[in-house]
Amino acid sequence: MLRFLVIRVLGAIPLLFLLSVVTFAIIQAPPGDYGDYIRSMLMNQGGVPAEQAEAQAEVYREANGLNDPLVVQYFRWITGIVTRFDFGHSLYYNKPVGQVVTERLPATIMLALTCHILASFLGIGLGIIAATRQYSWADTLLGVISFLGMTIPRFLLAIIILYILVFRMGVNEIGSFNSAYWGGQPWGWGRFVDLMAHIWPVIFIATFGGLAYNMRVMRANLLDVLNSQYVETARAKGLPEGAVIMKHAVPNALHPLVAYQGVVLPYMLTGEIEVAIVFGLATVGPAIVGSMGVGDVYVTATFMLVLATTLIIGNIIADLLLVALDPRVRLGGNAE
Repeated sequence: MLRFLVIRVLGAIPLLFLLSVVTFAIIQAPPGDYGDYIRSMLMNQGGVPAEQAEAQAEVYREANGLNDPLVVQYFRWITGIVTRFDFGHSLYYNKPVGQVVTERLPATIMLALTCHILASFLGIGLGIIAATRQYSWADTLLGVISFLGMTIPRFLLAIIILYILVFRMGVNEIGSFNSAYWGGQPWGWGRFVDLMAHIWPVIFIATFGGLAYNMRVMRANLLDVLNSQYVETARAKGLPEGAVIMKHAVPNALHPLVAYQGVVLPYMLTGEIEVAIVFGLATVGPAIVGSMGVGDVYVTATFMLVLATTLIIGNIIADLLLVALDPRVRLGGNAE
C-alpha cells in the first residue's frame, strides 16, 4: 500500500505540471487582460478619455509584466510556486494570491465537506430504502424527490429561497457567513448557530442535488445486486434479510459511489458556484468566476491548480476506499 501511494504521488507531479501548462494557456487564450479591465473602469466610472485610459492601461501592463510572452509569464508563475511557494500577486484583490486562497479555501472546504457528507449518508440510506421497497409508495415518493433534486437548477432554487428570505421573512443580512455582531468574536455555540442561520440555504441546495444523485445510483445498483446469485444463496442459507442486505448486498452496491469519490472533490469545491454567487458568499467558486471576468490570471490559474490537485487526491482516496471495501480488489488488478 505504501509503494502504491509513493508511485501515485510521484506520478502526480508531471501530471500537475502538464495540467498547469494547459490551464495557463487556456486562461490566456481569450483576448483581453487586466489592463483592459482597468481601461474600462477608467472610462466608465472615472470619465477618462479613451486615449488616456488606454495609455494608463498600457503603463500598468508594462509594470506588471502583462505584455511579456505567454511562456515568460508562465515560467515566472510556476518558478515562484516551486522555489518560494509564491503563487503570484492578485491584480484585482491587490494582495498575494496565496492570501486570497487561504481566505476562501478553508471555508469552502468545510462547507463542501458538510454538504458531501450529508448528501452521501442521506442519499445512500434513502437509496437502500427505495430499493428494498421497490414500487411501494416510499419508492415512488423518493423517486419524485430524486427527480426534482437532479432537474431543478441550483441557481433557480437559490433565487427562490433568497426571495422568500428577503421579501417574505425580512432577513437583512445576506452575503456573509456571520452577522456583523460576531465580527472578531471568538468561536462558540452562539456564533456557530449564527453561522448555520446564514449558510443553511447553501447546505440545503447542495445537499439536495447530491442526495438525489446518490439515491438514484444506490437504488439502481442495489436492485442489481439483490438479484445476484450469491444473494439468493445467502437467503437460502437462512440468513436474516437485514444481514443479507447490509452485509452482502450493500457493500457491493457501493462500488460505483466509492469510485465516484475520485472526481467529487473538485466538484465539491466548485459545485456551489451558482448558490454562492446568488448569496454573495466569499468562497472559491465566485472567486474563480470573478477572476476570469476581469483577467486576474494568477488567481484563476492557482485555483484551477488547486482543483487539479484535489482531483488527483480524490482518485487516490477512491482507490484506497475500494481496496478497503472489497478485499478482492488488488493494486495489480489481480484477484486472489
